[in-house]
Amino acid sequence: MTMIRRLRTSPITPWATGGLLVALVAVLPLLDLSLPGVLPGSTYTPGTLQLLAFAMVFAALALSYHLLFGVAGLLSFGHALYFALGAYGLGIVLRDTELALVPAMAVVLMAAIAVAAALGALSLRVSGIAFAMVTLAFAQAGSVLVRRNASVTNGEEGLPLRVDNIPAELVGVLNTRNVYWLALVLLVVVFLIVAWFERSRAGHVVAATRENELRVRVLGMTPFRVKLITVVLAGGLAALVGMVYLLLQSGVTPAVTTPDFTLTLLVIVVLGGVGSRWGAVVGGLLYTLLDQRLTALARSEAIQDLPEFLRIPLSEPLFILGTLFILVVVLLPGGLAGVARRTLARADSARARAGRSLDEEATP
Repeated sequence: MTMIRRLRTSPITPWATGGLLVALVAVLPLLDLSLPGVLPGSTYTPGTLQLLAFAMVFAALALSYHLLFGVAGLLSFGHALYFALGAYGLGIVLRDTELALVPAMAVVLMAAIAVAAALGALSLRVSGIAFAMVTLAFAQAGSVLVRRNASVTNGEEGLPLRVDNIPAELVGVLNTRNVYWLALVLLVVVFLIVAWFERSRAGHVVAATRENELRVRVLGMTPFRVKLITVVLAGGLAALVGMVYLLLQSGVTPAVTTPDFTLTLLVIVVLGGVGSRWGAVVGGLLYTLLDQRLTALARSEAIQDLPEFLRIPLSEPLFILGTLFILVVVLLPGGLAGVARRTLARADSARARAGRSLDEEATP
């Protein structure tokens, strides 16, 4: 009887829930599902798959920023630099060499790790706002290099993807389904790496450093080393995401090199819940879908027919996103992850009360 009661009251673990969600997302291209107002078409159509893959790429990028801000407590304004390094680096290598896709990605990833180690070693000499300003300076320098070196990066026009050395299964509208699955694999891999790091000794040390660096030093550990490891890992993951972004978008523009791009990641992490892996994923997915669909809404006749005092703000997606962000910060402390935690806590309390009631009824 006790065994049955435990089975009835035991909750599904987050990992099991995540596995079921991944399985569901993996079969979406094989289904004919529609969400009017959320998705541009059925789930098997190239446009919808492109949008969902784009959202998963942003969720993976938000996870890499979660390592810096949520785990290590490092406010960086230069994380876009590593994302751009991955996207532009892979585009340049594929254009100027005869390397196949996988070797080219390996070369770019090694270069990104080296750059992250060098810039991280310099940036971590300071902390707090000074660290944020140093990373901002590096990001601005990278943005200038991309925009001013048109002979290498194609400048303001952006760098198109050369497809000669890319497998045919990843090229063309008809193969959007394969790129969608690639984005899903990327998200799962990044999530597992981040989870592994958080559970590792280095992850525990960097989390302790975020709370009290002096105490970590007194215990004989080296905060600088674990913070540098975190910066390098986050930069490497961001570069990997940038490479998949290049394949998905068939090119890259200087917009991804700006500090504004990093601010978007900060908004996503805060929206999802600082310190939560699942929050970063949900925040990335939700933000991307809102950004894309609100743009379509702003151009719709329903908005254009409104009075001017309503039409002007509602025709600007950034205004709506900013308003939603403010409401979440003010009304939902802890972001979306905080809402989930409080809901689960209430459910656990209800289960505990139900268990006590069953025990009292069974007691003679």
